[in-house]
Amino acid sequence: MALTPDALAALANRGLVKRAVKELDAGTVPALETDAAGAVQGKFPDGTTTTLPPGTALDAAKCSCGATGVCRHRIAVVLAYQRTQEAAAPAELWSPGTVTDEDLAALMGERTLRRARRVLQAGYRAKVRRPNGEDQTAQAELPTCTVTFLVPGDLTYVHTDAVGKDEATALAVWAFREADAQGSDTVDVGGSVSTAVDLAAVGDLLDQLLLDGAAHASEVLDVAWQRLHRDLIAQRLHWPAAVITDLLGQLSAYRDRGAGYEAERFAELLTELHARITATGPRAEVLGPDEPAETPLRRVRLTALGARLRTTTTADVYYASGDVVLVQRDTALRTVQRLAAANVVSESATRSASRVVALKTSRVAKTSVTPVGTAWDHLPQTLVVDDYDATAAQLAELPPRQVRARVEAELVRAVRVTEVSALAYDPAAQRLTATLHGPTGGTAVLEADHRSAAPHSLDALAAALRAEPAVVTGSVRRRRGTLVVDPIAVRTASGVVVLDLAEVKPERLPHGVTTTDPLSAAVDSALTVLSEAAHRGLDHLTDSLLARVREVGAHLHRLGLRTAATRLTAFAEAPATPTWLDAHLRLLVTADAR
Repeated sequence: MALTPDALAALANRGLVKRAVKELDAGTVPALETDAAGAVQGKFPDGTTTTLPPGTALDAAKCSCGATGVCRHRIAVVLAYQRTQEAAAPAELWSPGTVTDEDLAALMGERTLRRARRVLQAGYRAKVRRPNGEDQTAQAELPTCTVTFLVPGDLTYVHTDAVGKDEATALAVWAFREADAQGSDTVDVGGSVSTAVDLAAVGDLLDQLLLDGAAHASEVLDVAWQRLHRDLIAQRLHWPAAVITDLLGQLSAYRDRGAGYEAERFAELLTELHARITATGPRAEVLGPDEPAETPLRRVRLTALGARLRTTTTADVYYASGDVVLVQRDTALRTVQRLAAANVVSESATRSASRVVALKTSRVAKTSVTPVGTAWDHLPQTLVVDDYDATAAQLAELPPRQVRARVEAELVRAVRVTEVSALAYDPAAQRLTATLHGPTGGTAVLEADHRSAAPHSLDALAAALRAEPAVVTGSVRRRRGTLVVDPIAVRTASGVVVLDLAEVKPERLPHGVTTTDPLSAAVDSALTVLSEAAHRGLDHLTDSLLARVREVGAHLHRLGLRTAATRLTAFAEAPATPTWLDAHLRLLVTADAR
């Protein structure tokens, strides 16, 4: 009685559920019998017999059709039985946190429970969704998978996309237990309250790189960085290891005179690495969860939210998976054109701690791709933005990004739109802007910059915004209290438009002018001059550069940002690694909070 169509689809697939419903509606109804033990038996007109014993998972039930796993007959018996029963009283809301460790040990055995306890000892962050009057399922989003309790109080009906189902179930139960104790939806489970890990070697190399700068960094030092990266991966310190990967990528791009090098990005990575190795806080949030670099998924259902070209031949594809967004990185363009607006079901996928998904080919495991259709209408509410002001307020409450979980597409959302106004193009900034009006009456700013990898994306965006769009997917951020959307795809009455992949005829757009407020301009100027110092190296600074640091510090002081101004002045008077990191971290946090 507790297995809803969505729960049945999770155990099998939505196609089987639809087929079973269609056959029942057409009159192919099994004759049902219930024995004294509570087993439900269904006999179909074609002679197939299906028996659902109590306390047995649906895929372990007996069916004479011979199908392995959940078949349409098993689903049809469940649905037919539900149609014969009177509407029951609302079920009591249940929390998986009430499951005891003894219950878990009886389900999975002590050996599996010990493996789960090792993860608990290291600590992890989880987000839970409790049952409500409309949806009796409970769900926990763990660092590398999602766990859903489909039937209240019955651990045999737990669905997860991870291969290690039992271990994931234990972690989800402990997450609910902690969430119930704290009365919160997002919790840090187990672990230590401090990131008390010896990262002195990281600090030493960071100091040396900042003193040398990107312009003078020796390639000999890269070997030490690579060795350190391997050590961090072995210790499952995923976030510092990811920062080092990006740092080495920036250094390589600079030496190759590649366009991928950005002094501002190089400086941000240096400061983020410093923040992560010195911050106190949950280990899973600051340094990464104690999980493998990759986790195989048993069966994953993905809804594409669009794609963004990285080069002219590769792109990142964004997928909704449960309550989070996953990214398939550096995908070949031919494959992207099939996946960017599709529903994907795969039995050969892996997911990393940073929410990167890889769809691998296999002779045994299958991957199916179907058009996205109306799947955006059924996205989890956590990924949908209806109230722009409420979403902007939630973004303001996030911890600084320099020390929060380093996951891909963290803020990619599906933004619902009722009207678009003020569409304009600034040729100087090569930026298209528009005002989005939401269902609750609020407004948001849409901003899209021209990128050489996707020269037609702005024209495609303008055409889509003129076609009365219903949903815009993209990354969201907050600026001066207003929600800002960087679009990836747009759904109109004619379907989904993936901006980077669409080619439309250019049309003349109304001219606009991009304005920057004085406060933001001053913060950006200060970040630029500190980035130049990191690029040159603190051992190679010039008097003119330090004079510019004093100048922007004085300007910040006049505008009221006195603490940031004091940190800049301290660096100008005593140029050293601690004073630069102190000033730059302060400015980065200020820039994100504006």
